Amino acid sequence: MNKLLFAILALGLTSKVSAQIWDFDGVKKLPGSVNSELEESIPVFSKDSSILYFIRSFDENNKGGKLDQDIWVSTRQSDGSYSDCKNLGTLNTKYNNGVVGISRDGGSLYLLDTYEGKKDLVKGIAVSRKRGADWEAPVRIEIPTLDIEGDYYGFHVSDDETIMLISYKGPSTLGEEDLYVSIKSGFGWSAPTNLGADINTTGFEMSPFLSKNMDTLYFSSNGHGGQGDADIFYAVRKDLSSWTSWNKPVNLGPKINSPKFDACFSYNGNSIFWASNREAELSDIYTATFIYPPALVASCSAIDATKYEGTDGSITATIEGGVPPYTYSWSNGVTDKDVINLVKGEYTLTVTDTRGKTITTSCTVNEPAPLELPVITATTYKNVEFMHYFDYNKNKLSVDKGTLKKFVKSVEDQLKAGRPTITINVYSSASKVPTKTYETNEKLTQIRAENMKYDLSTYFESKEAYKGKVNVVIVSAIVDGPDYVEDAKSVKKYRPYQFVGLKTE
Repeated sequence: MNKLLFAILALGLTSKVSAQIWDFDGVKKLPGSVNSELEESIPVFSKDSSILYFIRSFDENNKGGKLDQDIWVSTRQSDGSYSDCKNLGTLNTKYNNGVVGISRDGGSLYLLDTYEGKKDLVKGIAVSRKRGADWEAPVRIEIPTLDIEGDYYGFHVSDDETIMLISYKGPSTLGEEDLYVSIKSGFGWSAPTNLGADINTTGFEMSPFLSKNMDTLYFSSNGHGGQGDADIFYAVRKDLSSWTSWNKPVNLGPKINSPKFDACFSYNGNSIFWASNREAELSDIYTATFIYPPALVASCSAIDATKYEGTDGSITATIEGGVPPYTYSWSNGVTDKDVINLVKGEYTLTVTDTRGKTITTSCTVNEPAPLELPVITATTYKNVEFMHYFDYNKNKLSVDKGTLKKFVKSVEDQLKAGRPTITINVYSSASKVPTKTYETNEKLTQIRAENMKYDLSTYFESKEAYKGKVNVVIVSAIVDGPDYVEDAKSVKKYRPYQFVGLKTE
């Protein structure tokens, strides 16, 4: 294919569809008489698709002869084909002509500017307004600092007439041909801004097309790899406030791209159109219907922690739709799909697909309630196997003396007799007589329980024969008994509530 004739123009109409294309069906040449033995390219449709503007090259009836390219127009027939093709005579000159944009109301055509001067000196864009059934003479549009080098360049104007994309080689171009953007304001069109290295390569990028909501760019390139000489890609803007930050371009795949030259992509309704020379030396216009990507859906299911204040909770995520691969971001910083070793709490997952679309879902990990452990008091001490009553402020016993020594021996005897493991439950109490030494009675009873646990655990772990076989657990540490009425010396009254008790299980 002649890249000059194929690439010198860009695309026109933005579609009213904003979702990204996912898959394609019914790839075929455009039905009707648009395609011929000559070269057809650059399909541009009116808003309702009733009128198609396209480029026909190498037709000896063109204004400039066989080596020229002219604008042609076709009307959609009742069967959906495009026929009755006519040369749009009033807007064609002896130079290369083409439609590069059409306004939403169909009253303005944006055109390759070859309407004044010499063809090799004039490189720009013009607009023609419709008056009745006729088109007025094109008026050139001034783009500040636009400096096109070489013969390969093109334009695309959004249907709201505010965004212009330009493909050309200029002083700041990264490769053979880069994509730029110019934005219209009350002061006219801005100087072109290069779309940046996310889009542009050392090869060529050309024939841009912008979705109506302006978040997705379609273009042709030989610098991002692909099926052949030039492939069609799309890229999604990361930030709608920036024209230089894009997600990685995605190839439209082998249904659309061929080993040859594919470019000039556009879509209208649920139909796509592009030009390709896959079946001949010269290009034809092809069409297909597209399928929207399934909606990105995320859900999760949680497994609760197995015990109070446990850390073995987990969450499994399920992702459907969108365009994989996905990236994952959990509120606790994890970037895996599923998360483990979780404590009680709510966790939120943000999923991002390859298009940059995101969705969030949340799951809650719960835990069992604290165990309601039995409490041993002075009135139920007979249920324990060991009971020691402390004097005021006392908190420690010795495993080598007295009744505690006897209790320890009874545990040893059970282990020697073949019992594999034993749990020793510790029950502690302090009376309500104020303690100055330990600040609070709550702290005193806790110290009594912890001292007993430490002494017993240390003793059995120090014996090789019992190591790992005895587990000491604090079951309760309470403050109990009658209220204090400034009679601390009433031993019989308060001593029954100053104890530590032990029970095996």
